[in-house]
Amino acid sequence: MIEVDNVSKRFGSVLAVAQASFQVARGEVVGFLGPNGAGKSTVMRILACFFPPMSGKVRVGGYDVTSHSLEVRRMLGYFPEKASVYPDLSVRAFLRFAAEAKDVPRGRRTKEVERVIENCGLQDVQNRIIGHLSKGFRQRVGIAQTLIHEPEVLILDEPTIGLDPEQVVEIRHLIRELGEERTVILSTHILPEVSTVCDRVILINRGRILASEPLDALQAQLESTRRIRVEVDGPRDEAMHMFSQLPGVIRVEKDESQRIGGRDQEERKTASLVLEYDGAEIGREVSRTVLQHGWGLIEMRRLEPTLEDLYLKLIHESDGGRAE
Repeated sequence: MIEVDNVSKRFGSVLAVAQASFQVARGEVVGFLGPNGAGKSTVMRILACFFPPMSGKVRVGGYDVTSHSLEVRRMLGYFPEKASVYPDLSVRAFLRFAAEAKDVPRGRRTKEVERVIENCGLQDVQNRIIGHLSKGFRQRVGIAQTLIHEPEVLILDEPTIGLDPEQVVEIRHLIRELGEERTVILSTHILPEVSTVCDRVILINRGRILASEPLDALQAQLESTRRIRVEVDGPRDEAMHMFSQLPGVIRVEKDESQRIGGRDQEERKTASLVLEYDGAEIGREVSRTVLQHGWGLIEMRRLEPTLEDLYLKLIHESDGGRAE
């Protein structure tokens, strides 16, 4: 359904997208994931025919976005990061205007307006002025106008940004329902969005595609990495050095999350560390090391891997090991 082949886009001296390639099959819900400024919105705007790629090819439903942009626009429903709605119109009046602007046949406009009002849960506010609605309902109105011409493909750019937690859950549920009948690309930098809504993840950073994997494949990668958290009553630097010498240990890092009452580890004279390792369990070796050095073992527990762990690892590696 969507083919992006070796696409680049530059704005002056800034290379926003660098030789990006990926495909999205019909009926997939794909999360386009990356930090702010990674190039997500640029790719979305190229797909939506807002501007052409500098090089490479983009096709939607077999149509080139440069040479057949009108055909592509007819197939797409695009929800930009800042949804454009007319705040002085009622929800129903705005959606009727959108139907007319998108060339929905006159005899079908009322039916299509009713359809998107129901699909997006706008029945209770359909006659209210858009400017008087909560942001969550305004987001729903924006999504409704993308659906008014029954597009085969939805491109949603940060649809939950700025919403409160309850509104976020509602919009995610709506996106999941919409994905049952359409191809959806969801651009986001919020990890829970991907894990709750999407079938596959495309990860981008600094304009380059880092990964394009189904969620179950990413989960398999996560499970190949093992980590434990160890807190000992002893010198941090020495503990880091000794644990790093244990067989199978790949990396030892400070657990920066462990700050209690504004006091860090050194002030508390304890070491809270995270050990990443492969192979067999190393709990026994850790305990033996603690005993040999006369430290006290306060805690040792397995850390279950998360999508965030893999995300941060790939971003870190793509930045050449530089911290974000």
